[in-house]
Amino acid sequence: MKTYSDLEFLKLSKGEKFKYKFLSFFAGIPKALLNLLLALWNLIKGAGVTIGKEIADICSTFIHGDWKTKLSFIFMGFGCLARGQILRGILFLLFEVVFIGYMVLAGGYWLGMLPSLGVQGPTKEYNEILDVEVTTFHDNSFKILLYGVLTLFFIVAFIYTWRQNVKQNQLAEKILASGKKLRSGKDDLRSLVDDQFHKTLLALPLTGILLFTVMPIVFMILVAFTNYDGTHNGYTNNLFTWVGMDNFNTMLSWTAGKGGNTQSYSATFGEVLVWTLIWAFFATFTNYFLGMFVAMAINKKGIKLKKVWRTILVLTIAIPQFISLLYVSKMFAKNGIVNGFLMSMGWIQEALPFWEDPTWARVTVVLINIWIGIPYLMLIATGILMNIPADLYESARIDGANPWQQYTKITLPYMLFVTGPYLLTSFTGNMNNFNVIYLLTGGAPTNPAASSAAGSVGYTDLLITWLFKITTGAESQYYLASVVGILVFVVVALISLVVYNVLPSIKNEEDFQ
Repeated sequence: MKTYSDLEFLKLSKGEKFKYKFLSFFAGIPKALLNLLLALWNLIKGAGVTIGKEIADICSTFIHGDWKTKLSFIFMGFGCLARGQILRGILFLLFEVVFIGYMVLAGGYWLGMLPSLGVQGPTKEYNEILDVEVTTFHDNSFKILLYGVLTLFFIVAFIYTWRQNVKQNQLAEKILASGKKLRSGKDDLRSLVDDQFHKTLLALPLTGILLFTVMPIVFMILVAFTNYDGTHNGYTNNLFTWVGMDNFNTMLSWTAGKGGNTQSYSATFGEVLVWTLIWAFFATFTNYFLGMFVAMAINKKGIKLKKVWRTILVLTIAIPQFISLLYVSKMFAKNGIVNGFLMSMGWIQEALPFWEDPTWARVTVVLINIWIGIPYLMLIATGILMNIPADLYESARIDGANPWQQYTKITLPYMLFVTGPYLLTSFTGNMNNFNVIYLLTGGAPTNPAASSAAGSVGYTDLLITWLFKITTGAESQYYLASVVGILVFVVVALISLVVYNVLPSIKNEEDFQ
């Protein structure tokens, strides 16, 4: 692709400028992906170097440390206790005791069972007293995987704490060698509400993120490498086991169904992904520009009852989507109000297939989403438009700029600069917009070719609604849903990283300051 200097670019026509920017964006994607791979490599390389330095520092500390430090390698907190730092010593020692107790009583079992995910499933035995077969439950694959992951996290936490224990001994030796006094327990407590208060505040949120965000993500990723589904729930019927990359091979395989009547999983995933991206694009930018135009129209001088118009639009937000979308879905049904009105007026002879035809259904959900999304963008745009300096518009009018030129040269660039990150998050949010699709169509109309490819996929299904269908019903293919979740994460992450790095509000943050 031909490149232009700044002067040559200014001489291009508007169409040529747009074409150049458009092609430059897509031409820059391979470079951005390469930079991402290089960044990942540098991260892995840096992690290896850091680990090497930590190991070298631990060995050096043990070799050159005194006997108190050496014993602390085995009994955490011993050095702190011996040097008079009672509170630190007790906490380190207590953590070690809890860890050892957990590993002996439970952690060792869960960790040992993790490679197999269970040895014996439920068995049926004849009960002579009751004269019936009684089911006896044994191993629980779900609990083994869950508590196995928890144990691994606990081990990582222990290693980190043990390393801090070693560092504390190393630091204490240096402080005593310099003739200074070590901090007491009172000093440590006072520090937690003074210079270290930020750590005190962040301790609980970080723990919550670790337990309720990071751990479930790791658990979900591991499920993708098992055969966990409705017939292998790990306890009441059959144990589930590790299957390696089989699920990914199934999802990414181009092998069609028996007899060639159904398409492959990868073809189904590709279709749903393409529609998801198309939906996200239109759902984001139609709401964005129409919401901006509505805000500009209401804010225009001479418009009366501005508060009334804003209130009417905000009512859309006030009504729960569960109610409004289900009602709208019935309105556009074959026997709904819309078709009934059009037929009674003589404008159509038969009911329009709003939810029966794939094209009609997709266009309809986009249009209804506009009705839902405009009020949000109207409120956001109203606040931003009020902050655009009026002098800019006054100067533009003096220079002879018409309303369209004022919009394209002042309003739109300002809005895009300020709301660039919002557009990105809105796009990714619309990719996972479960409510609108599920409550309006439920994914209908069904795609016959893909109906057997997990969950009866419909033409309006997004990846998130397809994922929901996979996890419900008799089969409940949790392993396949986990694979889809991982692939969705990869797609969203790539789009977010590429777009985020080209946003002008990120690259030129100081321009509007």
